[in-house]
Amino acid sequence: MQGNYKALWLSDDMFDECLEVIDQRQLPFVYDTKYLTNTDEVVSAIKNMTVRGAGVIGSVAAFGIYIAAIEVDGDYEALSQKAALIRESRPTAVNLMWAVDKMMGLLKDSNNLIEDARVFAIELNDKEAKESQEIAKHGCDIIEDILKKKNKTKINILTHCNAGWLAVIDEGTALAPIYEAKRRGIDVHVWVDETRPRNQGASLTAWELAQSEIEHTIIADNTGGHLMQIGEVDMVIVGADRVSANGDVANKIGTYLKALAAHDNNVPFYVAIPASTFDFEIKDGVKEIPIELRSPDEVRFINGVDEEGVPRRVRITPENSPAINYGFDVTPARLITGLITNKGVCEADFDKIKEKFRG
Repeated sequence: MQGNYKALWLSDDMFDECLEVIDQRQLPFVYDTKYLTNTDEVVSAIKNMTVRGAGVIGSVAAFGIYIAAIEVDGDYEALSQKAALIRESRPTAVNLMWAVDKMMGLLKDSNNLIEDARVFAIELNDKEAKESQEIAKHGCDIIEDILKKKNKTKINILTHCNAGWLAVIDEGTALAPIYEAKRRGIDVHVWVDETRPRNQGASLTAWELAQSEIEHTIIADNTGGHLMQIGEVDMVIVGADRVSANGDVANKIGTYLKALAAHDNNVPFYVAIPASTFDFEIKDGVKEIPIELRSPDEVRFINGVDEEGVPRRVRITPENSPAINYGFDVTPARLITGLITNKGVCEADFDKIKEKFRG
């Protein structure tokens, strides 16, 4: 298989081959993995965010079809029922639906469903890994261009949520250009939004960057606008869970506010995505992209470790106060400087996207 596959890999530690994934719910405090051996476990891992990130969800879904094929002993009709369960496990990340539909289309005329499902899942993931590698190159070219234009030797990049290798194989989307910048010897510092309420930035992005010894600073989500005002942000790079045909971008809640602040302060705002993130059936992302409504307990409670290093879950709100938890928001195309894709940088514009990806 191409790439590092750090967030997931095929494992034969069990009696039958299965999928092993990093349990991202426990990071950065505990590194642990989970074995996914049947459809129910795949669906549960996606729903409860054992695995998360648009690309990795799609990757797990593809291998989930392989696992389901083993489970139903190669019966396509029975597999279709299992596939529907995987496809419906989360509503916003289009990579999930794309991966399931792609796998089922490829398997429709298969004479060896189990073996073909394995091969197709690996091929799909190999393609995603190569796209990540191309995103890294195109994105880093932008970093170098910004440094040249500003006559600087160090760049400050702000990112929101996690879009590294825990989210998209091989090195992610938004973080891929940063990893490439390090390889090119560029002095890079990353402002890491904490990304409440689940703290993917503080827990996952910061953990990733620390593993790679990349300079970074965790900030409260509301700090980004101030940093842009005082000239401490040279560019913003985020990932996405779905991009509409006109270039509107659904990403982790809070992304829209960062785009508004960047626009007001003339800070370039880029979105890094693989091709599978486009949803060409949706023409107006603000009106049409479904927004996942998650448990209010994610707002009311927070996970961490106490002074003795013991993991704890504590409530941070009044006991009877209600909360609401939108998982994503949509950033209109007009606020986006460009989409960093495996095919190069594309304007967030209906005609430009159609020409590059559907021409």
